[in-house]
Parts: sequence; C-alpha cells; structure tokens
Amino acid sequence: MDNATTDRAALLELVAFDEEGLVPCVVQDWHSGEVLTLAYMNELALQRTCESGELHLYSRSRREQWHKGETSGNTQAVRALRLDCDGDTLLALVEPAGPACHTGERTCFHRGEREAPAPHETLPELERTLAQRAHERPAGSYTVALLGDPDRIGEKVMEEAEEVARAAREESDARVDEEAADVLYHLLVLMRSRGRSLADAERVLDGRRA
Repeated sequence: MDNATTDRAALLELVAFDEEGLVPCVVQDWHSGEVLTLAYMNELALQRTCESGELHLYSRSRREQWHKGETSGNTQAVRALRLDCDGDTLLALVEPAGPACHTGERTCFHRGEREAPAPHETLPELERTLAQRAHERPAGSYTVALLGDPDRIGEKVMEEAEEVARAAREESDARVDEEAADVLYHLLVLMRSRGRSLADAERVLDGRRA
C-alpha cells in the first residue's frame, strides 16, 4: 500500500459526516486552482474515491452513488484529498478529463460576476487559449506564427526579458507591469511549443523549497 492510499484510508476516520451521512466536497483543479464544483460524498463515495483514485460522489437529487464522468467521459483523477479544520468539509484536488459542469462549461461556477477575472484565473485561461491556437492554427494569429518558428520564440523571450529589466531600472511601475506581462505571454508560448505547461515549471519550484 503506497503512502497516498494509506493517507486516504486514515482520512476516512477523520471525516465528520452530517446527520444524513454526507459531507460537502469542494472540487478544485489541481493545476490552476480554479474551483470546479461543490458536491457531496457519503462514506461509500469517499471509500470508492480513495480506492480508485477517481472522484466518486453522492447525488442528493437522485439519491444514488455517482462516479463523476462515468457517462460523459469527463472523469476527474484525484491528486489529493484534504480536510478542513472541523473535519466537516472535504477538498478534492483533481485533474479533470473534460468540463466539470453538465452544461459543458469548464466549471459549475460560470454564472454571476465574471468580470474582471480573478488574478489566479488569468494564466490558466491564457494557457487554454494557447492550446486552442496550437490545435486550430487560425490564419493571422501571432501565437501560431511564433509556434511555427521556435528560434523566434526564444529570441522574443530574451528581448522581452531585457525590456522588463530596463523598465525596472528606468520606467514607471505601469511599464514594468506591461513588460512583465509580455515576458509571461512569450514564455508560455515557448513552453507550449515544447509541449510543456506552467505547472511543469511550478513543480520544479516546489522541489526547490527549503
């Protein structure tokens, strides 16, 4: 039994289910941090999640067990399960295979105040846009032109890095922000050209923490 399985088995003993035998579960994207949905688990759903590594839930409306994505194919691989301080709410960090919402939206929280996007949403949305450009290759796209010219991408990253350094020395805070944004965009295009993502670099940073 690996450490993850052992930790999840121990988690079962700590959960405080309510009078109906349920516990709310916040489902969050492992890579981007975006909240995908709020659902419920009973003990069996939690046990199946721990055993299978995929999200299992309990449908209060249908009053039945529910393997997320079993019908649609939009399964959610569970990377981590966490429990709040009172033991009465779960957090499932998942890698979704498709939209989380039955409407086809990426997240169930797609209504209400959407503008301006929260800061943590910006880079994940940009990465999804870059992936779409890489797949669809629309004519006239600057991103597509860069993806087709690897040498140019590297040159642009170096150029933008020099410009943000100069802005930090000589220009306004607004110019620093603008040039930093240019660096981030071109760096993400470079990562996409190599089949890499921001999460891959973040994992390296995680490994460097003391």
